[in-house]
Amino acid sequence: MNAEGSPGGILNVANALTITRILLVPVFVACLLAGGTGWRLTALAVFVVASLTDFIDGHLARSRGLVTDFGKIADPIADKALTGAALISLSALGELPGWVTALILFREVGVTVLRFAVIRRGVIAASPGGKLKTLLQIAAICLYVLPPSLSPPALVKEVVMGAAVVVTLVTGADYVVRAVRLCRGPA
Repeated sequence: MNAEGSPGGILNVANALTITRILLVPVFVACLLAGGTGWRLTALAVFVVASLTDFIDGHLARSRGLVTDFGKIADPIADKALTGAALISLSALGELPGWVTALILFREVGVTVLRFAVIRRGVIAASPGGKLKTLLQIAAICLYVLPPSLSPPALVKEVVMGAAVVVTLVTGADYVVRAVRLCRGPA
């Protein structure tokens, strides 16, 4: 415990990983937009490392009692910044339809706003569907970031991204239902 009474304060390993993820976003975008096989592979590596920090920081925060108010706010923002930057960049490059990016970002921003709106009443834990959503989004983005010479057929990418979109929308609706229940309190 630090002087503020919270475990590790803002500066703890979980929050450092979250900040690292935020700092990796522009590095990822620059590599992706640079073009060429080497840069695409570098962008993929940066995206994978940044995505892994999401899983690691959450695990560390819960298992070591490092959950902080900063982390509760910064972690979802870091997640949305990474996936949002990837989707926007892929759409800007003409490799991903804009409507896919728009749907996913609408859901992600909406859930983030909703999360902040209900945070005083409690935190809605990630559901198994939410974890599947994250995994599918990461997998789909990785497939799209691969250089064309190493990329699977377009149908494979489209099916994985389609699954990511469907699960993203379904879990978004589930999150709204759980937030409404939280706000109404016990029946």
